[in-house]
Amino acid sequence: MLRSLRAAAAVLIAILAAGCAASPGRTLPDDRWEGLNRKVYKFNDAVDRAALKPVAKGYAKVTPRWMRMGIGNFLGNLEYPETMVNQFLQGKVKLGLRDTGRFLLNSTLGVAGLFDVATAVGLEANDEDLGETLAVWGVGSGPYLVLPFFGPSTLRDAPARMVDFFFDPITYADVPWEAVWGERAIDVVHSRAELLPLDGTLQRTYDPYAFIRDSWLQQREFAIFDGNPPPETLEDLPEDEAPAEEPPAQ
Repeated sequence: MLRSLRAAAAVLIAILAAGCAASPGRTLPDDRWEGLNRKVYKFNDAVDRAALKPVAKGYAKVTPRWMRMGIGNFLGNLEYPETMVNQFLQGKVKLGLRDTGRFLLNSTLGVAGLFDVATAVGLEANDEDLGETLAVWGVGSGPYLVLPFFGPSTLRDAPARMVDFFFDPITYADVPWEAVWGERAIDVVHSRAELLPLDGTLQRTYDPYAFIRDSWLQQREFAIFDGNPPPETLEDLPEDEAPAEEPPAQ
């Protein structure tokens, strides 16, 4: 469910750990709803400060690192069918088969995913979602959109994220509804706990909203093109960044 949060976390970790300021993407972001987005961002931030962050800090305090690693592996394994299905939907049959093998190996020898034994044998983790599949099929991203509680998204990715519910195997397991929502609550708290080391640095940025927006959009482009986004063209550049035309020869 919170795949995009963890993906955004990855790019934030990389940028902040390097001590770099956020730079805009190759093009100016389509943030035509910025006024509304900033209000939703402030709402999410207030909820985080009042409830989610304190719970995440308590969780990180009472659970040792090795236990959190196991929980993270378990949660990631539950979400892995989403990657498998979207690999096939994008025509990546070989990768889809490899990811199916990874899921089965971690679900069995890895004790329901608590241990990542697949990586040790060369089956590296991948990450695909329906939003990426729609992009591969030619659906444009549309404007940037901040969702209440869920955070950064786009007009294309927001409805696609709702499909996450149907990929989680626990949804179909014969377990009480409390177990289903308990797993999702742990997912939220665990993901937030992984971001705790970044809080201070993020708040010291000039504009945390713009930093998160630009970082998230860059991560989405990187993911959609499997780490090889197309080279920028003059048409991609904002008008004030495009080189001036040479005067005609006399």
